[in-house]
Amino acid sequence: MRDCSYHERIKEEKRTAVIHAAMELFLAQGYERTSLQQIGKRADVSTATLFKRFSTKAALFEAMVEEFWAVPPPCPDNALSENPAVGLRKMGVSYALLMRGANMQAIYRLIISEAMRFPFLGQTVYDRVKGPFLKRLEDYLQTQVAAGRMAIDNIETASNQFLAVITGQSFWPELIGPGCGGTKKDVEHVVEEAVKLMLARYAA
Repeated sequence: MRDCSYHERIKEEKRTAVIHAAMELFLAQGYERTSLQQIGKRADVSTATLFKRFSTKAALFEAMVEEFWAVPPPCPDNALSENPAVGLRKMGVSYALLMRGANMQAIYRLIISEAMRFPFLGQTVYDRVKGPFLKRLEDYLQTQVAAGRMAIDNIETASNQFLAVITGQSFWPELIGPGCGGTKKDVEHVVEEAVKLMLARYAA
């Protein structure tokens, strides 16, 4: 049992080292110029071990995105489902803070710089980042509509509107220049205004 636990720990440590090495090299020299062999060397992991875990560079990029993005648990619980303002505020703030994290911003800068040559990078981030969060928000709004608290004809559109208001003021400015997206207090104010817009437009 002890040996199994030890080997699992070593395995996880190697995986973490590989992902961090990939991030460092992708950002330093670009996705195209970085090879799996270079990543293995930086992480002090044999090429055979690296290829066994990640057969392609794209698979490693996908794992890297998952490592630095954690979608919160499904929503809503009873307290959130009773008050749309509470649920929207909580989800809005968590989304903004996750998007403003240093690692996520670094990934987006990488995607923008490599978008023309490797368009699948952006799709990977959408599938692993925004897509799951958007689905979570849509499920929440659907619950509110079913309960008669909100009246929304197109839940997908409403969800995108909510996230767009938040990222437009707190994420994209910060991506362009650190500090341009404001402080955490500013982020909370942006989310509060986004919640008010949602309720003004869609409250039943």
